[in-house]
Amino acid sequence: MSEEQQTPFKTLGDRLKVIRQKLHESVVEVSGAVEIDEQTLQRIEQGQERPSEEILMLLINHFGIQEDDAANLWQLAGYDRPHDHDREETTATNNNRSMIMIMAVDPRIIYSDGAQVSANSQGVVVNFSQGAGTPQALTTARIGMSREQAYALVQTLQRTLDSSQPRQLPASSDAAEADKKRKS
Repeated sequence: MSEEQQTPFKTLGDRLKVIRQKLHESVVEVSGAVEIDEQTLQRIEQGQERPSEEILMLLINHFGIQEDDAANLWQLAGYDRPHDHDREETTATNNNRSMIMIMAVDPRIIYSDGAQVSANSQGVVVNFSQGAGTPQALTTARIGMSREQAYALVQTLQRTLDSSQPRQLPASSDAAEADKKRKS
């Protein structure tokens, strides 16, 4: 059996591995984030296994891959057009196709027991993790936001904890107003 037959998705696997390594993430971190076992991710990266459309979409979203690069990964996986069955066509007279943006919505809640916060003049990044204080701590989510939004988040968290009622963050303009009030 030739190497190409053993690793039919080698180019796809190599690209995914390079992306993961550029983001300084381990196989354990990525497999945990997209909820597949480590061996499956390793087989995908080695080109031995093609990820399902769902897993490929989760990897694309997890890595924050831009549209053109994502389309390239879809083609390498043999999925020429993401979700062709979801595409709509306009009237046959003008032969145009509607553009549909596909965004994966993941309703799962990932609980964390640790958070690392870093900030600079541009904004704030919060890394949530599981297993805080252990050598195997796993980053489960990274959230970036403006400083104004971070202040609004702190206020919203405090009000929510005080009242034990769920609340939503104010819109960006409201966040800027909250920051001005806080500074005065």
